[in-house]
Amino acid sequence: MWDSEFTKALLQTVPSRRQYRGEGGWLTSSATHLLRPVLRSMDGIPEPRVLRAEQSNTSVFFKDKLILKLFRRLEPGVNPDLEVGRFLTEKARFPNAPPVAGALEYQQPNREPFTIGILHGFVENQGDAWKYTLDYLSLYYERAVARRMEIEDIPAARKHLLASMGDEPPPLARELFGLYLGQAKLLGQRTAEFHLALASDASDPGFAPEPFTDFYRQSQFQSMRSLTTEVFRVLRNRLADVPENLEPGVQQLLEMEKNIVARFRTLRDKRLASMRTRTHGDYHLGQVLYTGKDFVIMDFEGEPARSLSERRGKTSPLRDVSGMLRSFHYASFASAFSLADSATPLELVDMEPWRKLWHTWASESFLSGYLEVCHGQACFAEEEELKMLLDAYLLEKAIYEIGYELNNRPEWLRIPMEGIREILEGEV
Repeated sequence: MWDSEFTKALLQTVPSRRQYRGEGGWLTSSATHLLRPVLRSMDGIPEPRVLRAEQSNTSVFFKDKLILKLFRRLEPGVNPDLEVGRFLTEKARFPNAPPVAGALEYQQPNREPFTIGILHGFVENQGDAWKYTLDYLSLYYERAVARRMEIEDIPAARKHLLASMGDEPPPLARELFGLYLGQAKLLGQRTAEFHLALASDASDPGFAPEPFTDFYRQSQFQSMRSLTTEVFRVLRNRLADVPENLEPGVQQLLEMEKNIVARFRTLRDKRLASMRTRTHGDYHLGQVLYTGKDFVIMDFEGEPARSLSERRGKTSPLRDVSGMLRSFHYASFASAFSLADSATPLELVDMEPWRKLWHTWASESFLSGYLEVCHGQACFAEEEELKMLLDAYLLEKAIYEIGYELNNRPEWLRIPMEGIREILEGEV
């Protein structure tokens, strides 16, 4: 992919619809209505540029017009990034996702095709929403540090995120947060529009909404319980890897295992009127581009560790919502960690009320924007189901994070530990 002549040849292959035969199969290409006008506007194939950032695939830029992404891990079956992207481009005409311009697939006799690569239209942006949020948080914490001596009463979080949905943020939040509350609400609205677009074609079996059957609820419970059992088993066996200051919290967490499984059991035992739909599958601030005025949702592959069939499956859209809410939680801590490691005289404990204030109202704004658009649609059916599903998916995500942080950043275990405590105590 670092050979410019090779990547130019790949780009020229897409609109030609040619087939290239190999020993065991053949390479095919396809294009959408977007590609030819873009190629004409480029006046020849520009010099390609390979993205140097660390990622699981290889991306090649052709000026500010097209991006060719090639997959490194190949499986038989349509990659959801192509399947969802093509649906949003050609059927739903969803404007807040990078448009699909074409694709490369490898076919063999009597097998599903392998998705080799996707050609996307380039989206002008200022970086992803994770970077945008961290940049904003650094300014917010600096303002909070400057004001900390004059402000004694910092509004505390409510008992649950849904408890005062629709309430106005306190004046202090509006004063210190600037435009971010409105941006978080806009992201919630775009997320809801994305979910409604995915559920918009009942005639397409790959995207038509489906009910929560008894079998599906049982399988969800089994999956959540298995995840919990495995993560807690590993945590018990690796207590020596836990930072000393986090050991008391880890011991308390281990004692919560039965309560956590009991929370998941409510999902198994209650019949649900909500529908299952296609979702993003790995939704967080890093999967959204910020254009300066709006948000564009990208990368529909799903979690790479899951099988292709799992990633193409249908679930509650609230699983995506929970992923984004957990991302807000992570962002609030990541920026606080960075500031505490800098030359400021503040410790993390000094910043905790400010962190909670931002996390509470950024999350509230996002969820408020989401519910304004999605309420009563394919996303969920009843208020009671909303709380139950949201709590279950938030809890599942935080437990997954425990395993991830134990393997990669033990000092960050505090973040999912705090998330689990808040969920169990009703402070989400």
